[in-house]
Amino acid sequence: MAWTQIYDPMGNIVLSAIVAGIPLYLLLYMLGIKQKPGHIAAIAGTIAALIVAVLVWGMPVGLAFNSFLSGAAFGLFPIVWIVVTAIWVYNMTVESGEFEIIKNSLASITEDRRLQALFVAFAFGSFIEGTAGFGTPVAITAAMLVGLGFNPVYAASICLIANTAPVAFGGIGIPVIVAAQVSQLDIMHISQIIGRQLPFLSIIVPLWVAVTMSGWKRSMEVLPALLVAGGCFAATQFYTANYISPYLPDITSAIVTIIGLGLFLRVWKPATIWRFPDEEASTSGKEELRYSSGEVIRAWMPYILLAIMVFLWGYGPVKSVLSTTNINIPWPGLHNEISKAVPIVAKTTPYGAVYSFQWLSAGGTAILLSGILSIFVIPNYGPSRAIPCFFRTIKVLINPIITIAVILGLAYLMNYSGMSATMGLAFTKTGAAFPFFAPILGWLGVFLTGSDTSSNALFASLQRTTAEQIGVDPHLMVAANSSGGVCGKMISPQSISVATAATGLVGQEGTIFRFTLKHSIAMLAIVACMTYLQAYALSWMLP
Repeated sequence: MAWTQIYDPMGNIVLSAIVAGIPLYLLLYMLGIKQKPGHIAAIAGTIAALIVAVLVWGMPVGLAFNSFLSGAAFGLFPIVWIVVTAIWVYNMTVESGEFEIIKNSLASITEDRRLQALFVAFAFGSFIEGTAGFGTPVAITAAMLVGLGFNPVYAASICLIANTAPVAFGGIGIPVIVAAQVSQLDIMHISQIIGRQLPFLSIIVPLWVAVTMSGWKRSMEVLPALLVAGGCFAATQFYTANYISPYLPDITSAIVTIIGLGLFLRVWKPATIWRFPDEEASTSGKEELRYSSGEVIRAWMPYILLAIMVFLWGYGPVKSVLSTTNINIPWPGLHNEISKAVPIVAKTTPYGAVYSFQWLSAGGTAILLSGILSIFVIPNYGPSRAIPCFFRTIKVLINPIITIAVILGLAYLMNYSGMSATMGLAFTKTGAAFPFFAPILGWLGVFLTGSDTSSNALFASLQRTTAEQIGVDPHLMVAANSSGGVCGKMISPQSISVATAATGLVGQEGTIFRFTLKHSIAMLAIVACMTYLQAYALSWMLP
């Protein structure tokens, strides 16, 4: 059933791109206007994609269904595996009562919701992003914020917004690694350029989060803390990305931010404590710590173990050993049955479809093991309670599981049919203005796939080719694909499904989408303008 992709079935690349976007228009309409649950919107978009792929792009029906199934399988494992295990660890701490100690320990540092969001969503979330990625940080931090008493809609949205800064270097630098491999450009050069773009965004993300929660005036009350958090993160991200390694910027930035913010709050406190309007007012300034140091450490131990395990799973030597256990399965009826064509590739090339069953090396397995170890740490909480908790977690997450699987199936279908490439090629027709649109292409890729890594795999080669045609630095365009992509993470249906699952908002994906859309577009505009200036007027900023 061999078939070669076509990219301009309508005879006009712009018109073809408009038609290719039909599944996305429907998905956006169902989420943003009709406010349908995520799994309903995803199914509707997928049906539209199947029809367009077969009738307009001429994709054989068997290949269309097979590409969807391969994506759905990837959605179930390893993506859903991460979500289920992360929420399970959280649920165990809640059921055992240990999360009450976590809440008190955080409140004893600061009772202010704005500062708690900085610690959990921004700093701790960045550490988890740097070690695991692929939805893990949003799943963990959103659940933690709800447990702390945050409004669920704000908890989900804040974690999605805060997750912007670290995404390009997530999972021990996987997005940058993939970008370099696909584009065949120097990985350190790409890292250096990303490290000269994202710090401008990173330094304002804490302020952005605070303004989103409490408004501009109330955010000014904690401006010193916001500047410390943003400054620590941005400066460390810049230095690490430019002078150390593309694998460590998130981890080093998160650690420096946690330490820096913690030390700062020992000597500085906000004049007033801010809570959500529907919360009980507090004027005490700070809650007293009601537990011993040993009890606090024990309560945090599941998350300490989680951080250690995901770090080890992402550490190069350990990761290499674990990866030897992967079971790679060429997807029957799809592997090498489709060929990519010029200009997406230099010459017609078979499109592989290998499903890697990472039963041991997956991030979710690291989280599972941290949960198992936690059973021996949490008092009066053995396997007899942990195992039922695990299955209750799966039961509660059924709709998000369906949503994630279908969304990944939709993304794979659009990739294998060539529809995603068609939309990318339309952007290349912008000529000298392309540097402005390069981040938008990465943003679109992350919206489609839910992953900066996947977006780079999809468009990095195209970014390099277009850059060489218009005479700008190809490293800048490839880096911009990743930098723009981070802005799309917060509106990706996959990410939103993870956030709603973690906060108990299943069925309200449209609410979160509408909440984050304006923030995503605003951040994207910043990156797009910066990339355009760096391509021409500010080219001196590049390495």
